[in-house]
Amino acid sequence: MAPKSKDASTEEKIKEAARTVFTQKGYSATRTRDIAEEAGINLALLNYYFRSKEKLFELVMVEKVAKLFGVIAPIVNNQNTSLDEKVTLIADAYITMLTQNPGLPLFVLSEIRNNPEHFGNKMQAGKLLTESYFVKQLVERRPDIHPLHFIINVLSMCIFPFIAKPVLESTGILSANQLSDFTEERKVLIVKWFKAMIDS
Repeated sequence: MAPKSKDASTEEKIKEAARTVFTQKGYSATRTRDIAEEAGINLALLNYYFRSKEKLFELVMVEKVAKLFGVIAPIVNNQNTSLDEKVTLIADAYITMLTQNPGLPLFVLSEIRNNPEHFGNKMQAGKLLTESYFVKQLVERRPDIHPLHFIINVLSMCIFPFIAKPVLESTGILSANQLSDFTEERKVLIVKWFKAMIDS
């Protein structure tokens, strides 16, 4: 018999289980039964709270994408900081966030490739990449180069070490501790590389 009202703690338990299972298996390989087992509840209760795997995935995916892109939104729209200050803040905020969520980039990029229809316009990255004050500053500084080049370079320099983490660790190129130090060093180096790029 279904409960008369939904319980916030049970709903959050299901969402947390979904975050775990979707991150481990991806959307296609995940069954609702897997999520129910991870949450420690029966399948009927999960279906009462979330009617479909797709609906649950959409909630988790939008949350993860928001986390990935959300950290830079207030930075790139701040009209009181210089271009160089913005890059410093972006590198620090992004690398800190990814250090706390190391599996996030691979999960989001994998699902963007495999299931773009699951989030589509919800990502809202387009506005960040075309309408932010950061873009205006880039165009003013280097009108001869499309600003997307600089944006993609900065974000790639922040994100790629986390995408390459499994390979770097499994091959012994960097240990977990060394990788942590390596990514911290990049907070400073990315700013230097950006200045070299934009002033060249």
